[in-house]
Amino acid sequence: MGKDIHTPAVNRLFEAILTLKNVEECYQFFEDVCTIQELVAISQRFEVACMLTQKKTYLDIAEKTGASTATISRVNRSLTYGNDGYALVLKRLAEAAEAAAAAAPVETPDGTGKRKGTLVDPIPTDYRNV
Repeated sequence: MGKDIHTPAVNRLFEAILTLKNVEECYQFFEDVCTIQELVAISQRFEVACMLTQKKTYLDIAEKTGASTATISRVNRSLTYGNDGYALVLKRLAEAAEAAAAAAPVETPDGTGKRKGTLVDPIPTDYRNV
């Protein structure tokens, strides 16, 4: 059996992460807490998860990310049988991108900034319904 990660120390770490307000603060904190290799490994797994949800092949993913097939397989297992953490984050990122795109001014031929008759999808549909 694996080690239980639900400990006071892990809770305190997660609470600390939740206080970070922007990407720059994340860089400051994670560069102190993690080694470069640890950060690269975590970001690589997240990129693999994104690509798997886009139905990319293992070969494409390995070539683009440098991840081993073992890593890709582990991430795929997490996406399929895990705690839905990747799905939660990918859905929220898609919603945030959609909200930002909806709030952004739009250039239109008539200069009104209003879309007429078409819906522009600001995010890849692969991230929805994850």
